Amino acid sequence: MAAGGRSVACCAAVLLAATVLLSAPATTEAYDSLDPNGNITIKWDIMQWTPDGYVAVVTMFNYQQFRHIGAPGWQLGWTWAKKEVIWSMVGAQTTEQGDCSKFKGNVPHCCKRDPTIVDLLPGTPYNMQIANCCKAGVINTFNQDPANAAASFQISVGLAGTTNKTVKVPRNFTLKTPGSNWLGVFHSEDSPMLQSAIDGPGKWTGQPLVQCTSHMCPIRIHWHVKLNYKEYWRVKITITNFNFRMNYTQWNLVAQHPNFDNITQLFSFNYKPLTPYGGGINDTAMFWGVKFYNDLLMQAGKLGNVQSELLLRKDSQTFTFDKGWAFPRRVYFNGDNCVMPPPDAYPWLPNASPLTKQPLTFSFLVFWVVLATLLAYA
Repeated sequence: MAAGGRSVACCAAVLLAATVLLSAPATTEAYDSLDPNGNITIKWDIMQWTPDGYVAVVTMFNYQQFRHIGAPGWQLGWTWAKKEVIWSMVGAQTTEQGDCSKFKGNVPHCCKRDPTIVDLLPGTPYNMQIANCCKAGVINTFNQDPANAAASFQISVGLAGTTNKTVKVPRNFTLKTPGSNWLGVFHSEDSPMLQSAIDGPGKWTGQPLVQCTSHMCPIRIHWHVKLNYKEYWRVKITITNFNFRMNYTQWNLVAQHPNFDNITQLFSFNYKPLTPYGGGINDTAMFWGVKFYNDLLMQAGKLGNVQSELLLRKDSQTFTFDKGWAFPRRVYFNGDNCVMPPPDAYPWLPNASPLTKQPLTFSFLVFWVVLATLLAYA
């Protein structure tokens, strides 16, 4: 696996419509219990034959429940089964041409035995595009944005054979996607050096440029137990962006809590229940912004937060404020898994406690996301 990315590989043996399934979680583990069937499917469709090979359309479908492929985008690689070359591409390009010195006159686009393919940028001329291309390597999750959950490119392959019996599908497919980077540069919001430190066009590094805070993290998730009614309780969720370099377009938040089976009302976020353990258990929720309203989490500053409130019905058999029960068990932001504290580290009050004027507060640093917790009774 390359640094800063994640790679998985497998092979396909069916011609004309070869399918490659790549399980690509956001961490180095190969399995995530909240998305046990999530995968990225790569389809290799041979559309027509040429004098020395074929033209194929390669499509990647992101069937992961809540993980996007974000900037700076995907890189797809493979190893040719024989001595194939890429004559031309539409909607993507290789990162290197390789040694094409044996070709005179008509030179291939790429002669490498193990090419690496990258997407083209938005605004690419139309004669270099096909459907679902040219998104700078960004692929949204099928759950959240199915219209943008696929990426395609066209490839003309030579020296490959011209029949089903002579053509062989490439081997050792690898998909590299942006990994999480925990290192960053820190600045005060009013620092005179800030603007010069923010990346300009063509030099985006992906390194967080984080507003100076007590936690020094790019994202904070604030879970506020706001009101305690007789039959309901109310939670306010606030997501704050402290990264000057990053606008989180199409962000999502996944949380796990035993009372999510009784969500009664939701304000200003979209919501979808996830049932990774089967339909009998509904304790995992996926939230994301409303299009054109709060689906873009702007970079650090006055517009750097989004928020919503949840109204949940109490189950008298299970509801309690004891031992951190009111707080989520797991939290993901854009597919990155937060490290949660032990239950006894959370603030708690007995269910029958008198009202308090001063709310209990508790903050902790997680691996990449800060989850700030606040418990208050009205």
